[in-house]
Amino acid sequence: MLTPLFASATSIKGVGDKLVALFAKLLGRTNEVRVVDLLLHLPTGLVDRRYRCKINALPQQGIVTLEVTVAAHKPPPKGRSNIPYRVDVFDETGNLSLVFFKAYPDHVKRLLPPGEVRIISGSIEWFRNEPQMPHPDHVVTIAESATLPLLEPVYPLTAGLSSKLLAKAMHVALDRLPSLPEWQDKPWLAKQAWPDFKAALVACHNPAAPADLEPANPARLRLAYDELLANQLALMLVRQHMKRASGRALRGTGQVRQRIIEALPYRLTQSQHQALAEVLADMASPSRMIRLLQGDVGSGKTVVAMLALATAVEAGAQGALMVPTEILARQHFVTLNNFSTVAGLRIGLLTGREKGQSRKDTLRSLADGRIDILIGTHALFQEEVEYRDLGLVVIDEQHRFGVHQRLALQAKAGGRVPDFLVMTATPIPRTLALTVYGDMDVSKLTEKPAGREPVDTRVLPLSRIDEVVAGLGRSLNQGIRAYWVCPLVEESEVVDLAAAEDRHLDLSKKFPGQVGLVHGRMKGADKDKVMAAFKSGELPVLVSTTVIEVGVDVPEAAIMVIENAERFGLSQLHQLRGRVGRGKAKSSCVLLYQEPLGENAKARLQIMRETEDGFLIAEEDLRLRGAGEMLGTQQSGLPAFCLANLAHHAALLATAHDDAALVLARDPHLQNPRGEALRHLLYLFERDEAVRLLASG
Repeated sequence: MLTPLFASATSIKGVGDKLVALFAKLLGRTNEVRVVDLLLHLPTGLVDRRYRCKINALPQQGIVTLEVTVAAHKPPPKGRSNIPYRVDVFDETGNLSLVFFKAYPDHVKRLLPPGEVRIISGSIEWFRNEPQMPHPDHVVTIAESATLPLLEPVYPLTAGLSSKLLAKAMHVALDRLPSLPEWQDKPWLAKQAWPDFKAALVACHNPAAPADLEPANPARLRLAYDELLANQLALMLVRQHMKRASGRALRGTGQVRQRIIEALPYRLTQSQHQALAEVLADMASPSRMIRLLQGDVGSGKTVVAMLALATAVEAGAQGALMVPTEILARQHFVTLNNFSTVAGLRIGLLTGREKGQSRKDTLRSLADGRIDILIGTHALFQEEVEYRDLGLVVIDEQHRFGVHQRLALQAKAGGRVPDFLVMTATPIPRTLALTVYGDMDVSKLTEKPAGREPVDTRVLPLSRIDEVVAGLGRSLNQGIRAYWVCPLVEESEVVDLAAAEDRHLDLSKKFPGQVGLVHGRMKGADKDKVMAAFKSGELPVLVSTTVIEVGVDVPEAAIMVIENAERFGLSQLHQLRGRVGRGKAKSSCVLLYQEPLGENAKARLQIMRETEDGFLIAEEDLRLRGAGEMLGTQQSGLPAFCLANLAHHAALLATAHDDAALVLARDPHLQNPRGEALRHLLYLFERDEAVRLLASG
């Protein structure tokens, strides 16, 4: 039934390899472009060609459709390719020029033969008080006038792909759309007054009015809900599968844990006690733990993770702590090592930088059980890494690794599936938590450790940078340390680096011998050296790109300057601000912006000034920027929704979550008629992994 939809796009007449390559680029496909991929690419605008008039009644601008007679062709002089090819046309009321840049004369002559009548449609412009139409969208004969689309959907395009080519392929794809069994609950569907899947897709590709393009249009709502339901169902099937895998009860004696708690320089918050109790209860049960520990910047997640890892060791198993960067891995290694003596834990470190004999020694110690807890980057789960008895995996900043790796990690436990605790310091609205972590139980840390002072946040234009530098000088004289984060340039590490180097040079002239530089292209050892000098106070100012965003802990740092703050997302600004306010000194964060500010950027900076509540900030970030941009879809494991818009369809997501839970409670193997139809839905939205898990039982 789904076969016509899963056929390659090259099966569409007129679509060859070159066009498919453009489709792949447009749709972000790394594998084959199928007919269904085109159909799920919906229009975002509508061109109305119904306005017909005479030349003497042309508007100042807009789309018009005219019936004209072709007069003379006026090609540019030879060798003057910068001058356009013009064709004069007329009706009984006046004259109009059709303008073609870089035209093929033979093609234009075939399209517009002198003396013949044509119907043309396109945008009107005025040049020296004379009307002209650059590159008409449509030119047809009177006999072909019925083929002129009066209402034309506008699709997002990519360089080299014309709307005509895409629309042509889309018409063929729509003709192949079969009627599919209904996978939605029929009484609920009737209550919503939504069309079936086929009718909804056809309606979305043939909008009759601008309102048909709105996220709240019934056809759009239907398709968004289908996609969200597929997402929730797939996540729950993965969870069902992982929970079914034989778990183990990890019950510690509590002695190692207690020694660590007594050695802490502060008391655990009520929030930490609560989260730890939830984690330990999960670990002690024979079922598999898959839990998300969500806490704002500085809420103390690492301590909870450390106590959980200590419990796994008490129970005779090993633990692994995976983090996104080498800097963070080394920092955690130092932190945990501080407690290893008092707690009697044996800690190891493994990143891409560990090579040669020291790497071999670490791997050998891990395999024979002489390492209790291994800390590192994704190198922890490379093929040659073998654990004697892996009981607990803690993944920090999980959204940077991606959902699929959770399945891949199971193989490392040698048949005994480890418990999972994943942590994020990016406060995530419930909407996003459901889409990324819908398969997990959630613990939240809602308090900051005692003694944490609020950070004074200032928003200033870049034109006042000299005042900021002067203030920085006064603070340095008082022994305060500072971060200076350089502007972020989308997908351009080179430009990022140049900006950081320029700022480093500038500040070094003002504060000789006091300014360090850290960026993503530095070798690990060089980064460590600069970070160590910053931590010790030898270099009190650290200029950096966003490599310091996640988890870097220097309590003595009390100033955070973020240059071109308008280029950063809210959650990222919040993460960066969280690097200060960790010590005794009063902390401040200065957000420098380039004028003029757009409305969205102004709103973001205003929110940063008004609140330090990470969860409120995350909700606003989702509203202002959307999900993919907020977490960075490429490296986040965040499902790339093509029909659902989380900023508009958040309420549908909660319904889809409950619906999926109910479906699996009644029909865990999707075998009844609705269950069979839902398998179609999973395939349609490429949640094949979930269907395979069903097949494997």
